[in-house]
This record gives sequence, structure tokens and C-alpha cells, in this order.
Amino acid sequence: MENLVYQPFSDININDNFFATLKADYQEFPQWFAKKALASECAYVLYNPMGFIEGFMYLKVESGVITDTTPNLPNGMHLKIGTFKFDAAGTRRGERFVKKVFDHAIKANVDDVYVTIFDKHAHLISLMQLYGFNVIGSKSTPNGIENVLVRNMHQVHNNIMADYPKFNIRGNKKYLMSIYPDFHTRMLPDSILNNESHDIIQDVSHTNSIHKIYLCAMELTADFRPGDIIVTYRTSDGAGPARYRSVITSVCVVEEYRNIGDFTTLESFLSYAGSYSVFSKDELTDFYRSKRYPHIIQFTYNTAMTKRVIRDRLINEVGLSEGAYWGAMEISDNQFNHMLDLGEVDASFIIN
Repeated sequence: MENLVYQPFSDININDNFFATLKADYQEFPQWFAKKALASECAYVLYNPMGFIEGFMYLKVESGVITDTTPNLPNGMHLKIGTFKFDAAGTRRGERFVKKVFDHAIKANVDDVYVTIFDKHAHLISLMQLYGFNVIGSKSTPNGIENVLVRNMHQVHNNIMADYPKFNIRGNKKYLMSIYPDFHTRMLPDSILNNESHDIIQDVSHTNSIHKIYLCAMELTADFRPGDIIVTYRTSDGAGPARYRSVITSVCVVEEYRNIGDFTTLESFLSYAGSYSVFSKDELTDFYRSKRYPHIIQFTYNTAMTKRVIRDRLINEVGLSEGAYWGAMEISDNQFNHMLDLGEVDASFIIN
């Protein structure tokens, strides 16, 4: 299993083959790396099952005017993606790093995020542009000219991807959607159960894609439309009464609803669902043949709640009906806002 960890430069092996291209692109890379190690700085590193490095990202908050780009970046708080490289193995790997970028950007309350990338890394430029980054200029260095890509964290695009991880609460329906514990842990790793504050630094999850696909039999999900908001509800693990063990955990945004009957072949279904589903190929094949879970929801995983709010509080404080069907349930704007407050969701995620 791959592992994404946040660790000190001093613990990272600069002689790993992964760094050969960075050393070739940036002649000062070894000295820069040594300086970061001396300063006890950290970076995200993706290890493969054999312990070799396949991804690396360094983030740094900067304040003021950024003067080494053309044009300069205006006075403000900036999150710089200092060094970013991963060995492509499909899209999810890059997403895992992008999600970390936005986690840090929200936590540090920056005005923008920027990164410099050479033309030859076209796949990386395309990935960043998917999430609202724009090429706004260039940076000249002894190693050549790089593109400067910036994502403004205040600008609203009314686009699920370009606004990610923020979500628009106006004009969209809100739903509670339940997920069994086994699937929940596999699908929403930042939202594992604990009673402590969510800490992005200590997160070492290995399934951190931004997009998720979930299959279920809950009829109401057929009403889900792009932009609708889902509050995920982790059902009881059986270790105690559901009233005290079931909790809300995350805020997600619907990208698309499909019915399994829309897919005329197993291959087309596997091609669609396989990339982002928590289910294995064998499980998906079984689901396709049995049609037991006909409803397919693709959604973005926007944020984990800082505090997990139990079913008892959802009934007594938020006003959800104890007798209602909790598999999938539409909730009012007031109930949704109350859940955000109780879950201590950072207001920076919310587009009003």
C-alpha cells in the first residue's frame, strides 16, 4: 500500500532515484534540500510499497509582495508550492497532493496559492488548471523560464472543480447520506473517527483522492444533482448504541448521478466506477451483475468535520426526526448550517 507522509527533510533520502530529475532541472537542488533539513522543515513524501519515493511536495507560506515573478504577486498571504513532483500513475496520485495543498491553504487562510512549472511538465500544468489555477506570468531562473500558476482563494467561479474545496451553500439542496463504517474508512480517510481536532499535518492517509464514487440502494439519491451538498453520516460500528456511535463526518459536493442501468456493458461500468470507487474490481463486477446497488453518486470530498457530531445531538439539537429514514435524508438550510457549526467546519470553506 502506498503511503503519503509528512516528514522532516532530514528523514528523506535525497539519493533516492526519484530526485534525479529534480537535480537535473534545478542545479541548486542538493544545497536547497540540505538547507531545509538544517532548518528542520518538512515535506509531503509518497512512498511505494517497496519504500521508494514516487512523489514529493514542499509547501511554504509567504507574506508580502512576491517580487521574483513577472508580473509580481500583490501584497498578501501566499502559499507557495515550492517543489512538486510525482511519478504519474493515473490521476488520483496528483489529486492527493492537490488536496493537501488546499488543506494547508484553508488552514493558513492565504489569499492565493502559486506554483512555478516548466513547459515540459504539461500534465502537471493541466492538473493544476483543473482546480482553478491560471497561468498568469513567468519566472526567470538560471535553470530556465517557468510558468507561474496562481489560484486565487477569494474568487468564486461557480464551478465545482475550480472552487474546490469551497462549496456554495446557496440554491443547492442539502442531504444527509449514510455510509457503513467499513466503506467509510476506505473512502473518507480524513474523516476517521476520533474525538480530537482534525490535524492535516499528522494525516498519513493513503486513499486521499478528491473525487469519490459511491454505489448504494437508497432511492432518494436518484434526486441528487450537481452542486447539491452531502453531509456524510457514518453508521454505528456496533460497539455501542447507534444513538451515540453514529456520527456526521464530512461535507461533500455532488458532481454527477448515474444509474447502473445506464451502462450497457460491464467494461463501460468498470471504466467509469473503477477509478474513484472504494470497491474492488470483483466487488464492482458483482454489483453490476446483481444490480443490487443501482444508484451511483460521484462527488468531491471537500472537508472533514473537525468535531464528529453524534446522532443524539442531531436529533435533540439539529432537529432531525428520530423516526425518519436516515439512509438518505434531505435537510433544511438551517439544519445544514447548524451541522456546520457543531462540526466546527472552517468558515473559509463556505461560499455564501
